[in-house]
Amino acid sequence: MTANQLTTDQSAEAPAVTGEHADLLETLAKHRDFLRFTARGLTDEQAGLRTTKSELCLGGLIKHVTAMERNWVDFILQGPSAMPDFTSMTEEDFARREAQFRMLPGETLAGVLDAYAEVARRTEEVVAGLPDLNTSWPLPKAPWFQETEWSLRRVLLHILAETSQHAGHADIIRESLDGAKTMG
Repeated sequence: MTANQLTTDQSAEAPAVTGEHADLLETLAKHRDFLRFTARGLTDEQAGLRTTKSELCLGGLIKHVTAMERNWVDFILQGPSAMPDFTSMTEEDFARREAQFRMLPGETLAGVLDAYAEVARRTEEVVAGLPDLNTSWPLPKAPWFQETEWSLRRVLLHILAETSQHAGHADIIRESLDGAKTMG
């Protein structure tokens, strides 16, 4: 498969998304909303606070989920060339990756949320244009992958699982911050 075989619909009026594509996008949108809702009403400073022993903060979690989703959608379009060889990452590579989990000087919660919304729009466009969720790509080298390839469906399920997992992390951080909860 070549990258040119996986493209989004470029027409002025995209067809309505139905079936499995719609189910996946609807579920992903719901979990994105949970994550975004957790950050409601926070200042930039609050979004950068660590409220547990973890290194995680709300703004950093949203940055990480944004980067994760962007990278996996690049993988959907380009295959393994879109991802690094995780087995040969340097300390500098890991430091850049860890910066995804923090609000850095000059970053704002509004900016982080805007970047997340842009990635979500792109994902929705790409998924709407996918002709076949059974298409597979070889996975990049990484010590955590047991499989050798994933279907596009499996990639989307991974994005959904990561988003859901981190929305739960965000809820714990927010509750520790000021008692607010996403649900309940």
